[in-house]
Amino acid sequence: MLKQKKSKLVLGVTGSIGSGKSTVARMFKHKDCQLIDADCLGHGLMSIGTGVYRKIIKSFGRGILKPDNSIDRAKLARIAFANQAALTRLNNIVHQAVIAEIKRRIKSSGKKAIILDAALIIEAGLRKMVDKLVVVKASRQQQILRSQKRLALSKNEISRRIKYQISQNAKLRLADFIIDNSGKISKTRKQVSEIRRKLWRN
Repeated sequence: MLKQKKSKLVLGVTGSIGSGKSTVARMFKHKDCQLIDADCLGHGLMSIGTGVYRKIIKSFGRGILKPDNSIDRAKLARIAFANQAALTRLNNIVHQAVIAEIKRRIKSSGKKAIILDAALIIEAGLRKMVDKLVVVKASRQQQILRSQKRLALSKNEISRRIKYQISQNAKLRLADFIIDNSGKISKTRKQVSEIRRKLWRN
């Protein structure tokens, strides 16, 4: 049973690129939790024929499409992160739809807790939507190595993406809980367990 009086706890999990926030978010999930992955929602909202899909093509052109007419997200990301204006255009299209879907899922969920996995909780103005905020941190070297492995990006591309996010230190100042994901996965799991004990009764 949750310690909070309210019937539903929304726990936000965020972190800069390569911090391992999604790995941590999955660690928090259990049978009484619903995991909402903002990245997955965004990808779904970009599917062929959706309103977001049409707006993105109108803004960035058909050059971002694959042969099957789906959006080439890697190509779109390279264009968007090339300059602030392009990134702002993309965020204005995607964030509004993602936020609306997150709100809908939180409201309709029958679970006692919601784990919101979202890189841009702070940047997209979602901080008020969560009851507690977990910020996952990692060293800059680890951020780069993990991003190179997972996203196949160059160091310059990763550095550019980091630059366009709120700094890790700024996020840490807004955190209710901080998880250092720089070490072994067992140490990360231990930190998650400690936070869960504070939030949930056994």
